[in-house]
Amino acid sequence: MIAGELIVEAEAQKLHAKGEKLSVLMVEDSVADTELIRRELEHGGFDLSSEVVQTAEEFARQVHSNSFHVVLADFNLPQWNGMEALELLRREGLDIPLILVSGALPDITAVDCIKQGAADYVLKDRLARLPSAIRSALQEKQLREERKRAEHELAQKVEELARSNRELEHFAYVASHDLQEPLRMVATYTQLLAERYRGKLDAQAEKYIHYAVDGAKRMQTLIQDLLAFSRVGRQDTTFAPVDCNLILHQALESLQLAIRESGAVLTYARLPEVMANSSQLLQVFSNLLANAIKFRGSDKPNIHISAERQAGEFAFSVRDNGIGIASENAQDVFVIFRRLHTRTEYPGNGIGLAICRKIVEQHGGKIWVTSREGRGSTFTFTLPVTEPVPAAQEKFKQEYVQA
Repeated sequence: MIAGELIVEAEAQKLHAKGEKLSVLMVEDSVADTELIRRELEHGGFDLSSEVVQTAEEFARQVHSNSFHVVLADFNLPQWNGMEALELLRREGLDIPLILVSGALPDITAVDCIKQGAADYVLKDRLARLPSAIRSALQEKQLREERKRAEHELAQKVEELARSNRELEHFAYVASHDLQEPLRMVATYTQLLAERYRGKLDAQAEKYIHYAVDGAKRMQTLIQDLLAFSRVGRQDTTFAPVDCNLILHQALESLQLAIRESGAVLTYARLPEVMANSSQLLQVFSNLLANAIKFRGSDKPNIHISAERQAGEFAFSVRDNGIGIASENAQDVFVIFRRLHTRTEYPGNGIGLAICRKIVEQHGGKIWVTSREGRGSTFTFTLPVTEPVPAAQEKFKQEYVQA
């Protein structure tokens, strides 16, 4: 006996283990055929409990008043057929396997019936296969029920995770908001202390005051960054058609000073229109471009922005020739406050990419990086396609010219 048969046999035996009879509803107008079916099922090892109906009204009454394991329906009866019984089960939302039992059934018709939802079909001159067909149908039903339970449990856990995330965002917002005022007082009075007693204290004392002022300022920046991160989840995100070309130009305008100082050259292809929150999408472009300029190598930054349509989404890419990222750190860069370099090497608290990921995921997309250390990086994020797509999808390259 092969593995599949063993599984089917094991599933069938559960009825016997529970001391439960196989409850069958037969749609059949032939008394002789009904007895042949009963005999074959009992011979196949089933302890049987059955009802027989011949009309749609009787069928509806039985499925509403009883709980059946399986329906065995003749394909053709004088007034209706087995597929109509299947349709009635579907309308009532009843997941009862239906097996067609017929004297003759063309192969094309049989395949079509299976496609419409029949569990199987058995010819009346080959009833020896019926017990096996029932066992398979019962197993498939059990698998469906287990899958539904698993999906329900999983949905409860998305729901729980979402609630937990909302609570965490609320806590981060309240904590960071309420901490600002007392920290501001610490920073202010420490700075006043440094100014008032400058030159009156020894070098060690002035060093301590410097450490206190510097620490307070860093803490203020961290709290402001945490507040900005928590606000992404709390903002009312209204989506509207957004021309990404305009968003890109706004981001470039805000970065003019950094572009000029670094000598960066930026090129870009024609970008599409998407459904998005324009201010949040501007944050994504600004953060990615600012990072491409900041984490540059010895050469002048060379940055290219492009987008291409994939199945149901646009993939936006920001490619640079900067210092790159080691493959083992490719996921870490999107974690809030996770830094790969010291503050003396590169300023910042490691918040920008975490905000990018949060915004992109809220828009139904995903973001990732492909990079080699010392060889530059390409940050890619996706957004769902907006229909109709603007006709100007041909790509062109253009150098960003400084004013």
